[in-house]
Amino acid sequence: MARAATPAIAALVAANIPHTVLQYEHDPRNQAYGAEAVAELSVVAGVSPEQIYKTLVLAIPTGLAVAVLPVPAKLSLKSAAAALGVGKAAMADPAAAQRATGYVLGGISPLGQRKALPTVVDESALLWDRVLCSAGKRGLEIAVAPGDLIELAHAVTADIVAA
Repeated sequence: MARAATPAIAALVAANIPHTVLQYEHDPRNQAYGAEAVAELSVVAGVSPEQIYKTLVLAIPTGLAVAVLPVPAKLSLKSAAAALGVGKAAMADPAAAQRATGYVLGGISPLGQRKALPTVVDESALLWDRVLCSAGKRGLEIAVAPGDLIELAHAVTADIVAA
């Protein structure tokens, strides 16, 4: 699947990590990227919405960081900040997120970023045999074992979902 190669997929291949690439038709008019992925992938891949993870870029006092959590969940900025060892976190400016990661909004992957950012993955990922996250392009997802995702992203895990 050479045409689908992205830095995220290249990182998985280079690390020899088993993964599956899933593709769906992204509607360019749809800006609810996570909801679109859930709608498309729960049919295509037969997975639960809670198994599909979104990648959010955060502004923290030391720069930018990444939070990875289930699409249907809401992020607790306070919990994410604590997990990353900083006092506070806010959503990053979209342009800054795209510049730092090298990906467009709706296609930001926790893997293969232009500059590796501190990352926290919601601990619920560990409940699944595989989780899906962006492969670095809208309409392209990777299914990977959560332990492999966490290891390759050099991530910490924590409960970062808002109650």
